[in-house]
Amino acid sequence: MYIVAIGWLYVTLLIAVNEPSVVAGIVSFLFYGLLPCSLLLWLGGTKTRRQRRAHRELLANQRLNNGDRGDTGTNQ
Repeated sequence: MYIVAIGWLYVTLLIAVNEPSVVAGIVSFLFYGLLPCSLLLWLGGTKTRRQRRAHRELLANQRLNNGDRGDTGTNQ
């Protein structure tokens, strides 16, 4: 997915360089390249973000449960 994003940004950068003015180049790069590409990458990473959050919550619950044993050591 990243190679498609890199290719798309390269093509839109070349299009932006060929615009008649600097402002038109910046606007075309933002609206045809950067914004759609960032939206694509953000939507594509939704599953990964959800899995990472679930994993962090699982680890936090495990730490909470492991710390719940009190003073049941062998020295008592």
